Amino acid sequence: MTRTAILSDVHGNLPALEAVIADAEAQGCTRWLNLGDLLSGPLWPAETADLLMSLDWPTIAGNHERQLLTVPPDRMNASDRHARATLTDAHLAWLASLPPTLTADGILLCHGTPSSDVRPLIETIELTGIRRATIEEITARLECVSERLILCGHTHLPATVTLPDGRRAANPGSVGLQAFVDDHPYPYRVENGDPSARYAILGSDGDLDLRAVPYDHAAAAAKAEREGHTDWAMALQTGKVEA
Repeated sequence: MTRTAILSDVHGNLPALEAVIADAEAQGCTRWLNLGDLLSGPLWPAETADLLMSLDWPTIAGNHERQLLTVPPDRMNASDRHARATLTDAHLAWLASLPPTLTADGILLCHGTPSSDVRPLIETIELTGIRRATIEEITARLECVSERLILCGHTHLPATVTLPDGRRAANPGSVGLQAFVDDHPYPYRVENGDPSARYAILGSDGDLDLRAVPYDHAAAAAKAEREGHTDWAMALQTGKVEA
């Protein structure tokens, strides 16, 4: 019986990734899918890259991989700039090899939607913030998709939804960061409310189990603090955005 671990948005959080791997192995997972945003942040980007490269899972690029490879360093945001400074040519070549979408055993992997790595699939960002997308919105974003299961990340919000035609979309949540603020296309915040690492397990019967795994989040918060990223430290410690 094959059980698949679905991960997204690791953001260089090595202890969270290691905790998720240990939990997934204990749950009998033998297959792995990774939905992007792998390294960016003030934590352990190079070490995380080394581990992920050695594991060689089916993996796609998120928006932060694209940004690391295409945005000049002086125009990068702080998370990308920290990661970029630690990465070797081998790390960058690996990132460049990752596709923006991938179909694996009839499952579509995308970071945001199939056509955009910054547009959410299961949520909608508008002037008032972020909200759960309507079924009609999700259906429109999957207009040309025939796969029965679509996996996405980007928003760090664990969720599953079943469309009227039986197709399912799922976001496993973020392995590495449980709260953040962003301003694209409008200002919004995400807060999962606790620091546990998130991922999902797909069973051989098709069931999806959204999981939250404790890890040494205090060590991750301390690393962010040492790097001068107090916003990350708060999010890693509490799963909330500082008021």
